[in-house]
Amino acid sequence: MWASRYGVPFGLAVPVLALVCGFGSDKKPEPGDLPAGPAILWRDPVDIAARNLFYGPGGKAHEPAGVCKFLGEDLHASSPKFEISCDDGTTWKAKLGIEVHPEVAATRLLWAVGYFANEDYFLPTLRVEGIPHLHRGNRWVHDGTVHDVRLKRHLEGQKKTGIWSWRQSPFTGTREWYGLRVLMAIMNNWDLKDVNNAVFQVEGSKPEQHYLVSDLGASFGTTGLNRGAKGNLEDYRRSKWLEGASGGFVDFNVPSAPGFGWTIDIPEMKLRMGLTWIGHRIPVEHAKWIGSLLARLSPAQIQDAFRAGGYSDSEALEFSRLLEGRIRELNSL
Repeated sequence: MWASRYGVPFGLAVPVLALVCGFGSDKKPEPGDLPAGPAILWRDPVDIAARNLFYGPGGKAHEPAGVCKFLGEDLHASSPKFEISCDDGTTWKAKLGIEVHPEVAATRLLWAVGYFANEDYFLPTLRVEGIPHLHRGNRWVHDGTVHDVRLKRHLEGQKKTGIWSWRQSPFTGTREWYGLRVLMAIMNNWDLKDVNNAVFQVEGSKPEQHYLVSDLGASFGTTGLNRGAKGNLEDYRRSKWLEGASGGFVDFNVPSAPGFGWTIDIPEMKLRMGLTWIGHRIPVEHAKWIGSLLARLSPAQIQDAFRAGGYSDSEALEFSRLLEGRIRELNSL
């Protein structure tokens, strides 16, 4: 029923359901974890030119507000993270480190052209009551004030039910699936492990399943694994992101294979080599489709996306110029 409703071949629907709902594991899925409503990756952004990329999908109304209190530290994430609650009733996941700037900017661009994105905000300073000495990230915390922090809002009526696979999803082979792969290339987001993709069950009178790339922190730097090179203007400027087009297809260099220094880490090397296909064999027509949507953004809107991530006005201007150049390259294929 689920497969026929959403046009997913039965042989593909089974692994997708297993991936999203945890079938095949020791944990029995809860009734609320079962898919409800249509699976959606992209929605037509009819108002691209009017979208406010400084505030993003949450808008100004969802900005963090009030006094916030420490709830607990996330010791499993690769970046320092912890949970907070604010006196307006909202809860947030705070993230520290090198990824906070590019991640916020990337959410704005995804949302601008119709893809789902987390409601992320960058704050140069945030007062958090009761914050202890953290296991990680104390360099950004001084006397209860957290510096350079990304906050991701936990939305009422939404629950993360699992992850989705780049290879096997309800959208494999669609224009929107290819378009998302192109967006990852244009932003140099090289960390495209499936675990960085999320499925959210959205409750309501018309429930939906929203599919999104939930971790975008490895954007706007190099094209592949190179720790420390995320959100870096000069690395983004120097990178070769577009390999070339022929036979109606275009290949991107994002994500690229690890450099020589990673060959001694065999499992990591194998993992990264297994991701390079995501940037290859994109139909030119689909690359130009996403390029046409991006071209509807003004330079000021693109600069606002980077300003939202905490970049200076001069950095936002330079990132915007580089991104505009890539958009022109897409549309000239």
